[in-house]
Amino acid sequence: MRIQRADPYVQQAVRALAADGIEAGLFHTSGTVGDDDFPGYRERLDRGVTPRELADAVAAWGADAAVSISLPCENALRDAAAKTFLDAAGIPTVMTPLVATMLLVDKWETKQLCRQAGLPVPDGFRIDSDVPAGRGLPVPGYRDALRAQAERIGYPLLSKPVWDSTSMGIRALRSPADLDAHLDTYRAPGRAAPGAVPDAVSPGESQAVSTVVEEVVEGDLCSVDIVGHPGSYQVLPLCWTGRAGAEPVFTFADLRWCGPRPEADAAFTEVARALQDFCGGLGVHGSVNVDMIYTGGRFVILEVNPRIGGATTLSCAASDTNTFTSLARMARGLPLPGGTARRVRWAVEFLAGDGIPPAVVAELRRRVEVVTVHELVIDGASHGDIVVITLPEGEEERTVKALRELHEATGFPAAEITGKITALLQR
Repeated sequence: MRIQRADPYVQQAVRALAADGIEAGLFHTSGTVGDDDFPGYRERLDRGVTPRELADAVAAWGADAAVSISLPCENALRDAAAKTFLDAAGIPTVMTPLVATMLLVDKWETKQLCRQAGLPVPDGFRIDSDVPAGRGLPVPGYRDALRAQAERIGYPLLSKPVWDSTSMGIRALRSPADLDAHLDTYRAPGRAAPGAVPDAVSPGESQAVSTVVEEVVEGDLCSVDIVGHPGSYQVLPLCWTGRAGAEPVFTFADLRWCGPRPEADAAFTEVARALQDFCGGLGVHGSVNVDMIYTGGRFVILEVNPRIGGATTLSCAASDTNTFTSLARMARGLPLPGGTARRVRWAVEFLAGDGIPPAVVAELRRRVEVVTVHELVIDGASHGDIVVITLPEGEEERTVKALRELHEATGFPAAEITGKITALLQR
């Protein structure tokens, strides 16, 4: 994602550093970045930059310390590898060490780590792309073993790439036939029929990737960011990001919010402590984002991403914290607050379509407190403008009235969005 996703908190962090006489630099591989986006040194690198090249660029600029704020996970892995070079060159880098990062970007490895830590995860199994594609040792019983695992868990199931993020590549498997069709995607054209021992397949002939197949857990999707280092982690407030079920959903498709939910907040207290211990055991150094499902009064862990999260802006806005300031403090060797950051207001985020007219944005800012309005770009694809607003608890009715009046006058926010915000704040 582009640096605009960090608006306005990265700018605040950079200006605070400048006030202390410290220059900040941004090394990025996508998007256009101006002074308003990052008021410091900026250098655009090739999208395929290697970890060594990235480390060399940072060192050549003259950095005393470095911080990774990359999204998504494959870029975080690149940064963790670059950290090994930067640390060796005497440039301490705020990023989870490479060994732990490699485990956390792999959804199957993360599941095993969570199980070992006593954190609940969906039941599931892993499909290794090499075996059904016929690469390496022939395993004639592999497909039947996977079918038996699926029957044990029960349909419907969800398949997700081991190495992807931002909800990309998730596929619903509603029946044994769907599983067989999924397994067929691993087999190169003209190779062995399902159930037979496949011939050898040259690398690259089969396009399917290794996947994790999981039981469907229905409930409310939520996310939490944890920032710090062993011995000092701060858990930011819970952010609610949609509904989980048998069908894949785009991570930004629904209203996303951070606000009071007393029963869930109370249930999360023990989970927060367990996640802090989990991070400490892995040596997490920087920020991690944990995706979960809240169901039946408990939290089920989906992913632990070794990076800032897609809801970082929400959690910062709701809690008067700044993840980017915290990361900069870590780079300077300054202490961080521990425990759980207190939520002090509502924060609500929604997609608003393409190109909100400037006059409408100005009117929105006049009526409610706006944190950011920017284009949401993921993997080079635009998803329109995204908006984050905040309000104090107790201002729900006034905010609903203001948004309804704005909708009546301008058509913005759309009726569906206005209705969802109204239902959230009036429940």
